[in-house]
Amino acid sequence: MRQFDPIAIPYFSGMGHTRVLAEAIADGAGRARLIDVEKIEDADWAALDAAEAIVFGAPTYMGSVAARYDAFLEEASVRWPDQTWGDKIAAGFTVATYPSGDKFSTLMRMAVYAAQMGMIWVGQAEIGAPVHPERGAVNAQGSWLGLMAMSSRDKAQMVEADDLATARAFGARIAGAVERWRQEG
Repeated sequence: MRQFDPIAIPYFSGMGHTRVLAEAIADGAGRARLIDVEKIEDADWAALDAAEAIVFGAPTYMGSVAARYDAFLEEASVRWPDQTWGDKIAAGFTVATYPSGDKFSTLMRMAVYAAQMGMIWVGQAEIGAPVHPERGAVNAQGSWLGLMAMSSRDKAQMVEADDLATARAFGARIAGAVERWRQEG
């Protein structure tokens, strides 16, 4: 029997920023399979179907989820009638150029999609400044629905260090939710 990672992270990354975030989330989770939706294969679909959690990731382009990622979501929706992904843990993350960048609409698209697929949504829970000034810019976007990040002006870095720290913490939170859901189920 083939062993699959408990967490699958299907992502689209137009310029590389989303991949960097996906890698940080996987690092925080401890064990996850990264799936580039532009290169998705049958083995990736099998990994998604077998995963205990799916973490959706796409950049926000022009106020919503990137069109290529939306196509992936529509392609995966054949699993809806049978609720193939029902009761899996779900979460989402996005990145954009501006602090707002209308990233909330991207996370809403992902959360509504997950709800329609019968999934259990996990939000982001890191509290940074100004509530906890010693934590600096952790969750600087103040997002609770999912992980929001801002692309770095330093293109060698891609994503700010504090956003990457928040992504690793988000990955650990998702892994914890998987473990708890496994014990409860």
